[in-house]
Amino acid sequence: MGFNEGLLVATRARQSLLCVGLDSDLERLPPHLLREFGERAVLEFNRWIIEATKDLVCAYKLNLAFYEQLGPTGLGMLEETLASIPEGVLKIADAKRGDISSTAKAYAKAIFDYYGFDAATVNPYLGLEALEPFLSYSDRGAFVLCRTSNPGAREFQDLECDGRPLYLWVAEAVARASERFGNLGLVVGATWPEELRRVRELVGDGLPILIPGVGAQAGDLERAVRYGTNSRGELAIINVSRAVIFASAREDFAQAARAAAQRLRDEIERSRPRRS
Repeated sequence: MGFNEGLLVATRARQSLLCVGLDSDLERLPPHLLREFGERAVLEFNRWIIEATKDLVCAYKLNLAFYEQLGPTGLGMLEETLASIPEGVLKIADAKRGDISSTAKAYAKAIFDYYGFDAATVNPYLGLEALEPFLSYSDRGAFVLCRTSNPGAREFQDLECDGRPLYLWVAEAVARASERFGNLGLVVGATWPEELRRVRELVGDGLPILIPGVGAQAGDLERAVRYGTNSRGELAIINVSRAVIFASAREDFAQAARAAAQRLRDEIERSRPRRS
C-alpha cells in the first residue's frame, strides 16, 4: 500500500484528521513527573498523552529536536515512545531533512528503517533530487516544506520569482514529481490560510497537506480545514502540539489533553467539506 492510501485508511478508520505533536519539551512538563522521573519524564508524559488521545487522532508527529537535545537518553525515549503508538496511527518525524543524495540516503534509512516512522518532513532547498532517497520508500511519506507556519516564512518563501512567490514554485514542482512518486505531500501552515488556499488550488486533489500552526500559533482552524482538504474533505493532516499536550501542567494533564483533542477533532469534523 502506498503512503497516500495508508493515510486515507488511517483518517477514515478513525474519522479524524487530527495529528497531535509530541513536542515534549522537558522544561514544560508537569512538575510532579519531573520530580518522580527526571529526564525520563518525557517518556512517561508521552505514554500518558498517547493513551489519552489515541482514539481521537490519525497521527502523532514527533519533532526530533526535543529528543536529540537529551542525547542518547532522549533517542532511547524516542524509540520507546514510537513503540507506544498503536497500530493504525501514523508516526511522522518532524525532521526537516534535506541534503546531497548520499547524506539524504542515510537520513532516510535512520528515519524509516531504524526508527520506523511512516513519514518525514523534508527540506526542498537542495532540489527534489536530494529528496529521492526518501521517495524511494513508496509506503512512507515525504512532506516537503512549502509555506511554513512561522512569521519568518515571508523572508524567502514569499520572494517573487517570475511573477509568483517561491512557495508556489515549490508546490508546483512537488505536484509534478508526485506523478512519478506517489508519496509526496506538502507542509503549509494554518497561519497563512490564503496561501494554503492557493496551494490546494494549484496542486489539486491528489496531494496530502500537513498543516501545522493551529493552537499556540493561533492559526485559523476552520479555514485550515476548508482550504487544506481536497474536494472530498480528505488528504489533510491538522497538527496541533502545545495546545493539546500542555493543556494542563497539573496532575490532570492527560485528561486535559484528551478534552483539548476531542474539541479539536470535533471542530475539524464540523469544518470538513461534504464528501462528493
